[in-house]
Amino acid sequence: MDGKVVVITGGTSGIGQVAATELARQGARIVLIARDRARVAQALADICRAGPGVAHRAVYADLASIGQTRRVGREIAAAEPRVDVLINNAGALFNRRRLSPDGLEMTFAVNHMAYFVLTEALMPTLAGSTPARIVNTASGAHQGAKLDFDDLQSERAYSGFQVYGRSKLCNILFTRELARHLQGSGVTANCLHPGFVATRFGDGSGGLLQAVMPIAKLGAISPAKGAGTIVYLASSPEVASMSGLYFYRDRPETPSPEARDDDAAARLWAESARLEAAVPQTV
Repeated sequence: MDGKVVVITGGTSGIGQVAATELARQGARIVLIARDRARVAQALADICRAGPGVAHRAVYADLASIGQTRRVGREIAAAEPRVDVLINNAGALFNRRRLSPDGLEMTFAVNHMAYFVLTEALMPTLAGSTPARIVNTASGAHQGAKLDFDDLQSERAYSGFQVYGRSKLCNILFTRELARHLQGSGVTANCLHPGFVATRFGDGSGGLLQAVMPIAKLGAISPAKGAGTIVYLASSPEVASMSGLYFYRDRPETPSPEARDDDAAARLWAESARLEAAVPQTV
């Protein structure tokens, strides 16, 4: 990874921070996208110790906002001559239905739309940096999930974990359709299930979910183990020509039938583009 530039969301804690630190240790320069300046300071300190003498940096945005996500992507594109790897990793789970600044259901906004909008903003830079890679953190929680395109914002019924599972299904469908769009470009796109990891995930979800998370995490794997497949997809020569796949423990796995529905993937892409276009451009 010497000399390569890695842009990562969700890199200030959990598996994202571990992955960013390990990629810095391998020689990459890390660009974090985050909103919590205190956590950024700690994460950057760890990254700089792992990869000294490199200008690692952070940029700030609320990824629940389409406008802010679009802005930060464009700022990175303007400042970075190349981006070799984009890791879409930030995610959240909410016990109660909340709305994003754009009026979207918050889980959908953070876990899916941020991936879509940031990737679109950085695509010209990635395409000019080939060979380049996009790595999307999905989850085995997609199993059993189905998309209702008449209720993508979960207005009719809301269950935190079910909505989270649907957002992870979106990640896999997005990856499949993205890989189709990228064919022949020199940019690959893959996604992964990191396993159930003992991180901050779910700690701020509220209600019963937040109460049971500490108990559930007693059986979880460490962030170091959970980050392994992210690092593998970002750096390994073994996957240089693979695209559109879903990985677990460094190996391609078959996701659910719903996650292999190419018509749904294309429809999700079109709907995501429509939702982004509805948010006014700002200078």
